Amino acid sequence: MVAVQSRKANKAKMLVVDDEPDNLDLLYRTFRRDFNVLRAESGQQALEILSEQGEVAVIISDQRMPEMKGTEFLSKTVPKFPDTVRIILTGFTDVEDLVDAINAGQVYRYITKPWNPDELKLVVDQAASTYDLLKQRGEAIDLLQNQHWLVMEMANIAQSESDVKAALPAIASAVQKVTGADGAAVHLIESEGLGNDVGTAGTLEIELIKKDPLVMEAISTKDLKHTADSKRVSDADAKVAYESAEISAHGVVPVLFRDVVIAVVSLQWQKPRAFTAANQDFVTMAAQQIALTLACL
Repeated sequence: MVAVQSRKANKAKMLVVDDEPDNLDLLYRTFRRDFNVLRAESGQQALEILSEQGEVAVIISDQRMPEMKGTEFLSKTVPKFPDTVRIILTGFTDVEDLVDAINAGQVYRYITKPWNPDELKLVVDQAASTYDLLKQRGEAIDLLQNQHWLVMEMANIAQSESDVKAALPAIASAVQKVTGADGAAVHLIESEGLGNDVGTAGTLEIELIKKDPLVMEAISTKDLKHTADSKRVSDADAKVAYESAEISAHGVVPVLFRDVVIAVVSLQWQKPRAFTAANQDFVTMAAQQIALTLACL
């Protein structure tokens, strides 16, 4: 139930492919309330849309289309979008093609034409839930792998660097890698404010760290603070700073040692970015590893 509610709130993307405009319109009207529905009249056009729009949760494709069959089109989407769930609509008995596609993992289900709207809605809802589970599992695996790598990397930095100041750029680089941020900074704290020592990595705007109120909030509350989309920032000065830096999302993580903030981590993205609970837990864990590394140095 939680996954369905989240999907409806965020309107996951769906691609419908059919060479008959009436069918495309019907599919659009059926799913537009729950999905951001993209439409294509051929397999080639659908591939172009995917190239432009990126991954979608569900693809519904007609089987019999000119130039490219539905199963052929869907097979071309597997390498780049393995988690997308694919459904075939068929009015013919293309049993051999469908069986081959299903066995190859290219098709989740097939629906015969004319379809029952309630049946199709149920299948699509199941498909979208499957997609949600695949993404959650993939994210969890990635986070575990990144966590293991970060622990090892922090240990290497603690052993190889001579002092805290020299270690800061390497720490920032490691954090940028595991978070996928466009830019990362590790800024030491002096007298409950930003000090002069900072290590940076990637495309990062130092001035944003100095001007964004989130930084002092994170220091005072000893808790992670973030802006997922700078367009929603209410503070006028901060909004100008975001625009000037061309940064859309900012996460600020305090680094605590014995309950004292000794540094802050700034994570910056050039595009809006949602901070899921799993991501927040991960960057908090990363801050703990940074604290141990700084303490060792």
